[in-house]
Amino acid sequence: MPAIRKSQLDSLAVGLLLACCLYWGFQQALSKATLVEVAPIYQAFWRFALGTLALLLWCRLRGISLAGPAQPRGVSRAGVQAGLLFAGEFIFLFLAFKYTTASRATLFLYCSPFWVALVLPWFVRSEGLNRLQWVGLVCAFFGVLLALGDGWRGDDAAHADAWIGDLLAVVAGLLWGLTTCMLRASPLQHARPEKQLLWQMGVTTLVLPPVSWLLGEHWQLDFSVFAWFSLLVQGLIGAFVSYLVWMWMLTRYPATRMSVFIFLTPVFTLLIGAAWLGEPVTPTLLGALTLVAAGIVLVNRRGALAAPGQAKGSA
Repeated sequence: MPAIRKSQLDSLAVGLLLACCLYWGFQQALSKATLVEVAPIYQAFWRFALGTLALLLWCRLRGISLAGPAQPRGVSRAGVQAGLLFAGEFIFLFLAFKYTTASRATLFLYCSPFWVALVLPWFVRSEGLNRLQWVGLVCAFFGVLLALGDGWRGDDAAHADAWIGDLLAVVAGLLWGLTTCMLRASPLQHARPEKQLLWQMGVTTLVLPPVSWLLGEHWQLDFSVFAWFSLLVQGLIGAFVSYLVWMWMLTRYPATRMSVFIFLTPVFTLLIGAAWLGEPVTPTLLGALTLVAAGIVLVNRRGALAAPGQAKGSA
């Protein structure tokens, strides 16, 4: 039975989104730190291979069938396409970590709500944002820019090749946005969240090894305790738990309303850095948090103005 979709985010959705964003903020820094021992695409392979195994075990224990003639027409094709977009996102993101700071890469990656807001309403009219909600989206984005402004002046960010990492992260954000649109506007939206996630992680797990080999990365298993901890956390909590929660929410809540919450992830990265690395919490950061919070409130405000689709007479 198809999931009942809601037009607004309820308290459960808000709580889950905040938890996911907090974890993802931590994971960005964790992935960057692990590059010292584990090559970027090889590291991404571990994340999604572990996540795929955990998801398969989860489905087996819960009796969830991942195959069968009852799936809607076109799901397999859409699943492969979503998987390739998903794989491309993480190829570009992990390569970006080689050239730029985690905070800069995170900023450009998390521009994906703009791509979702621009593309998705062309296929799903109910996902359109009204003018006030667009103001909220822009407000949240400039809050992130303000929060990361100090980081742009650091030595790593000023590296001559930093622009390469920035560009790679922008492409990763675009691919993430297109993946979200594919999940919401294709026959894949009628599949169970577990199936949607398995298509993405399974295809990615198959794509990453040849990409890593072509890039000449070194494969080895002699990791430190920290590296093993990082890979396990990224695979079991990141690729399995957090993504499964995100996929479940996409089947029940508006993607455009959900996507604006991810602006909090770069801000959480800065907060974690302050607590873990002793980085200062400045008035600039506090102002940025205010802008992000205001943007979220505006985007999720009920019925402030007619949505673009409604203005054209759509149902």
